Amino acid sequence: MDVNDLLRKLPAVGRILEDSDLDAFTVKYGKELFKSQLVRHLEGVRKGILTGDIIDFDYNSLVSAVCRSVEAIAEVQRRKVINATGILLHTGLGRAPLASEAQEAVLAAGGYTPVQSDPVTGKRTLRELKVESLLQVLTGAEAVTVVNNNAAATMLVLNTIAAGRQVVISRGQLVEIGGAFRMPDVMRMSGAEMHEIGTTNRTHLRDYKDAFSEEVAAFMHVHTSNYRLRGFGGTPGIHEITRLARELGVCALDDLGSGALVPLSRWGVEDEPLVQDSIAADVDLCCFSGDKLIGGAQSGIICGKAEWVERVRKNPFARMFRVDKLTLAALETTLKIWVNGEYEEKIPLYRMLSAPKSQLQQRAESLCLQLTQQVKFKLEVCPSEAYIGSGSLPDSGVESWAVVVTPGEMDPEILSQEFRKSGVFARVNGGKIWLDIIAVSDSDFSLLSERLLNVLRY
Repeated sequence: MDVNDLLRKLPAVGRILEDSDLDAFTVKYGKELFKSQLVRHLEGVRKGILTGDIIDFDYNSLVSAVCRSVEAIAEVQRRKVINATGILLHTGLGRAPLASEAQEAVLAAGGYTPVQSDPVTGKRTLRELKVESLLQVLTGAEAVTVVNNNAAATMLVLNTIAAGRQVVISRGQLVEIGGAFRMPDVMRMSGAEMHEIGTTNRTHLRDYKDAFSEEVAAFMHVHTSNYRLRGFGGTPGIHEITRLARELGVCALDDLGSGALVPLSRWGVEDEPLVQDSIAADVDLCCFSGDKLIGGAQSGIICGKAEWVERVRKNPFARMFRVDKLTLAALETTLKIWVNGEYEEKIPLYRMLSAPKSQLQQRAESLCLQLTQQVKFKLEVCPSEAYIGSGSLPDSGVESWAVVVTPGEMDPEILSQEFRKSGVFARVNGGKIWLDIIAVSDSDFSLLSERLLNVLRY
């Protein structure tokens, strides 16, 4: 068909909007949202015709594509999903699920809330005042501030302390985390000059001392959260680095990554460095995430000496990186749970880790029994290995149990896709689909069963 004939075949936006068959759809999702996606798709078809990539046009295919786009925009982000991947802090699923009290606090903060106003005097207050007070209790830090994530915290600390000067760091700690966050790049963007010392596997305290000059502003220690070096290797601990920094008159910085407040070995996994230990080592500043092992909203926490925290607050970048009222509400409530020692019962991550393995097995068997009676697929209950995730404890698994689905003639990736469409995220391994139970809360168990049946009955 001629290009001009094809272009003339394209219907006007107004004509499609008047299609009575679409009335129910546009009422459900909104006519303006539908119109915006319709215009975008029509423009795409028009360009395809002009370039020769599209040689025919079908009205029903266009409308179907527009409807799929509208549904994706309107529904996916607000839909509750169930995490059956076995990754407790799944980055793609929002990392740490909030405690119920924190969720309620976020809802309450959706209206007007005294973010920076003293209820008694009415005067302007420090935005993170409550967060600071709670973390002073938990960590022993002199002062605390909070920004929107730990990457921002790292960059802000470096820019405040070392812009135009050198920061000494071990080669073995030049980490890269998800989303192309690379320590050398952060150093460069902060205005600091990176001074690498040691080798990939070993750095000695003398390497820090030999690197010292009048150009050095700080010694930096970075926890390698998402990988481990095994065998012949090692670097000085933060206590040793801080003592040397004090002798030489430079700052000591500690990027802790995930931010553990309690030893994790009590749940059978490898320990992460504790924030309290970093503060006890007398660092000038340390930073860590508020949404990983703490279990709060996405944020980056900076703790340390009052003098340096105050300088960080006054840095022009601090306003760019500051958190909003919803983040503060979730973080404050989560930290109160920590102060009261209720994290194991109330913070979902620790409730998952604390669940008896026999209970996980019973829940998996119960789910398997419910499904087996109503579906044609082969199901079995198997031991599973879960992981904390989000760059924490990369090689330290957690014992769990899973319901394993054998898809038969069906492609497991396609079946897994159907699960995701229904709001259940699982993992594919060995041609089978593993539905790990550990991150599924008791309140979501019946919903999981319902959603699985909607897919497996086909």
